[in-house]
Amino acid sequence: MKKNTIADNQVDKVEEKIIFDENTCPVTATMKVLGGKWKPILINAIYFTAPARFGELKRSVKGITQSMLTQQLRELEDDGLISRKIYAEIPPRVEYALTEFGLTLGPTIQAMAKWGKEYRMKKQKG
Repeated sequence: MKKNTIADNQVDKVEEKIIFDENTCPVTATMKVLGGKWKPILINAIYFTAPARFGELKRSVKGITQSMLTQQLRELEDDGLISRKIYAEIPPRVEYALTEFGLTLGPTIQAMAKWGKEYRMKKQKG
């Protein structure tokens, strides 16, 4: 039954209101995992060079310090996006790759890359 009074319409709008906060917003959850200066760059670097070794990442990611690289890799591993494989060799060799769950970011990262290119072009023009 359709409601026709002003009071009924106001109630409907209040009942349909969506509340967003940092604990329930799915975009915020995504940005907590992918946010920051280095994580998107590292995810791309690992995707394109996997299996990626620590030294390769250090050389290919311009400006990152060794301690920051270590920290960011640990966080990505803790979030289940990358895996670390340690080889018992001398010198020790460690390789990083996206996990199956990390690979599910593919469409998201591609959409962000497309949006970023369009944004840069818009900023250059305007």
